[in-house]
Amino acid sequence: MAVRAVRGAVQLERDEAGHMDERVGELLTAVLERNEFVADDLISIWFTATPDLHSDFPAAAARGLGIVDVPLICAQELDIDGAMPRVVRILVHVETYLARAEISHVYLGATAALRKDIAQ
Repeated sequence: MAVRAVRGAVQLERDEAGHMDERVGELLTAVLERNEFVADDLISIWFTATPDLHSDFPAAAARGLGIVDVPLICAQELDIDGAMPRVVRILVHVETYLARAEISHVYLGATAALRKDIAQ
């Protein structure tokens, strides 16, 4: 078994807590389902949000999904001119038998353009 990192991102249409919870929950669910992970596989999750998002903590969505005993942390993305607005990114650390090349990174909607090399 190895420790692997899984990347993902989602763009929000608006900065509202309920909407953030819904979209981040969708992203986390997609990461779990596409990789056939369960909560016990999770080691930790890093969330980042662009500076234009401040209605809620993205990690709250994980708690809403029942991920309650996994360390979570939120941080702010760099404020870069021309960067895609209203984006939450995740970096999920897991224990898995999947090879690095077998990991499915999840970039929903427009965020697929952020990492065309790994978005699936």
